[in-house]
Amino acid sequence: MTSVKEQEGIRKLMVFLQEWDSAHKVARSHMLNNFIKSNDGKTEPELELEFAQGASLFLARLTAWLRMTYTYSTCLNQLLKSIGIFLSAASGRRYLIEFLEIGGVLILLEILGLNHLKEEDKRECVKLLQLVANSGRKYKEFICESYGVQSLANFLATSNSAEAQEDVQVLLDSLGHGNPKYQNQVYKGLVAVLPCASPRAQQLALQTLVVMQDLLGEAPAILVEPVLGALCSVHLDVQYEAIQLLKALMACQVRPALLKGLVALLTPRGEKAFTSCDETAKDPATLCPREPMLVYIQQAAAAKAIGVLAKESAEVAEELIQLKVVHGLMVAVGNLDHAASQRHASISLEYFVRTFPFVEERAKAALGHTLFQHFMDSPETWYTKMDPVQAEELASNIVDIPRDMARMQSAEG
Repeated sequence: MTSVKEQEGIRKLMVFLQEWDSAHKVARSHMLNNFIKSNDGKTEPELELEFAQGASLFLARLTAWLRMTYTYSTCLNQLLKSIGIFLSAASGRRYLIEFLEIGGVLILLEILGLNHLKEEDKRECVKLLQLVANSGRKYKEFICESYGVQSLANFLATSNSAEAQEDVQVLLDSLGHGNPKYQNQVYKGLVAVLPCASPRAQQLALQTLVVMQDLLGEAPAILVEPVLGALCSVHLDVQYEAIQLLKALMACQVRPALLKGLVALLTPRGEKAFTSCDETAKDPATLCPREPMLVYIQQAAAAKAIGVLAKESAEVAEELIQLKVVHGLMVAVGNLDHAASQRHASISLEYFVRTFPFVEERAKAALGHTLFQHFMDSPETWYTKMDPVQAEELASNIVDIPRDMARMQSAEG
């Protein structure tokens, strides 16, 4: 038999629910604000006490209204925050189950793909999905089974909110850990973000891929082109993260393809990359002048990455030499149109010259005694004194080191 106090609590609950059921948008908005202010941070027992053991009745109404109105953005932010109070309540696992049973996760993921909704509302969705993921492996699997990785990756790539993008990164990182069944799916989802137009999304995706690389051990071949493509970013933080990922990938089977790709970037499009667009110069609308610039940025970043990777591993350095990296670095040093290419290529070239005697011999023969001495004395600045004739000689050099010569020289050292 219920006590007088319990009966009073039940009566208040029924009055509250009837008021909600009959209220219109403005009144419900006011009720939601009061609920958020009064109940944020409460535990499941505290919420049940507040609602006379009937908190689930209010949660059911919130989720039902969300399901009916989410496409119209009706009090969406308040609704999501209110649901978040239930999902974040300590000991409130049953609230989570009730939310999932009405298709809550699918609704949240669909909201992320609706272009007309506000970024702040989508960010609240990501926070709720994080609460779901934090509840354990089976909940992470449920999000992935609901095409959650694809939705989150798309949102990361297209969002205009840095805060929302960071929240998505945290969630994708969470889905990539303690979720072996879908680790590869998360990894590939992050790879799909790399070609996007958002530098922040690229940076966050690369950071997360580096962390995940230790878990996977291997990497899919589809990774090669997007990672090398990230090197053409004008944002140095994106380039930095791409190089960090390249370092992590040197222990994987994709290493030969990555190294081959890096060396190829040193000589983009053969001679055409180093010529101005005379044929289209009369057309002010042409994109041709901009195109080589991205190629040059990628060339400079590749030269920098090559130096970093070679210094990390003598074995990698030897493989690069066999791939004709010395020829490629000299071509980049001769690119008078892009000083960054010259500087990074020169610094990387110096490492190969000082480490491998046979490279030193070939470089000296290609540069000539005087120019070679300038290079050795000041690899970071010597190219600034280079005249067009010398640059052309470098850009058209035919230095070729026989296969396995690097390995032989290394063994002798």
